[in-house]
Amino acid sequence: MTVLWIALIVASLGSYGLKLAGVSLPESVLNHPRVQRVAGFLPIAMLAALVAVQLFDHGGRYGLDWRVLAGVGAGVIALLLHRGVLVVFLVAVTVTALLRLLT
Repeated sequence: MTVLWIALIVASLGSYGLKLAGVSLPESVLNHPRVQRVAGFLPIAMLAALVAVQLFDHGGRYGLDWRVLAGVGAGVIALLLHRGVLVVFLVAVTVTALLRLLT
């Protein structure tokens, strides 16, 4: 078994464990103000992680791409309009993909 398979299995088990914990937690924990506040920041953190991956995707070197920044800008606008996580990702990915297709 290679390191890649081990990492894949660990990531899968971790994802499943987090999902299981999320549906197993009592509603009183999920409705706690601190949990609600942290959950509100998750889309921003995930979008920032996607940007970081895209910026350093050019063979380990920094590669600023205006199309990625335009997609992130569209995602930020969706966040400011209080859209859900899925909508924010779809907007950012769609804008980036369309700009890459057109240029």
